[in-house]
Amino acid sequence: MRYNIVKNADEILKSSSYVVKNPEKYKGKWSEVFGNNNPIMLELGMGRGSFIIGMALAHPTVNYIGIELDKNQAAYAANNIRGNIKNLRIINCDAKDIIEIFGKEINTIYLTFSEPWPKKQDERKRFTHESYLRAYDRVFKKNKHIILKTDNKILFASALESLSKYWYSFETVSMDLHKDERRIENIMTDFEKEYYKEHRQIYYLDAYFKN
Repeated sequence: MRYNIVKNADEILKSSSYVVKNPEKYKGKWSEVFGNNNPIMLELGMGRGSFIIGMALAHPTVNYIGIELDKNQAAYAANNIRGNIKNLRIINCDAKDIIEIFGKEINTIYLTFSEPWPKKQDERKRFTHESYLRAYDRVFKKNKHIILKTDNKILFASALESLSKYWYSFETVSMDLHKDERRIENIMTDFEKEYYKEHRQIYYLDAYFKN
């Protein structure tokens, strides 16, 4: 799936009340941004925002933040919000910057259809590489919790191996999410909606580490 350039993306990001400008100044104070002490969930690489918007609507007593590096996709997500969703914010930045933006205040990290980086020389770029897991350690509030969805078998296998080596346990692992008979909550991303039409296999894991 290709994303088109969004006209006036910069202006959309600048004017949207959902987009947090200068997010670094809120490090350790995101509960104040939302005006409550509810759990904060973070999606890295939110794309057009279908997943994070859907989650915020489905769980109004949980706070959601979507991070997206591409300004066109972030702008599309901001434009895609309907109504007043008080428990949702968007940040247009690189996922590498999360340690500059958050203190120990994140409850769950979602990795939904992340860039797979299938070549061996690119594995450090994967969001489940040890270097990223160490960064997540610095933003998780207490217990670690990662939920991942992907259509890429290489990325999924790599994630299972990397998380296992990092002493995560697995609450749920599914090799075909849409055919899984267990009742796994699933709000689809834009990519996933297309893959569903193609009957493509979707891999899912729910991993945790309790301190």
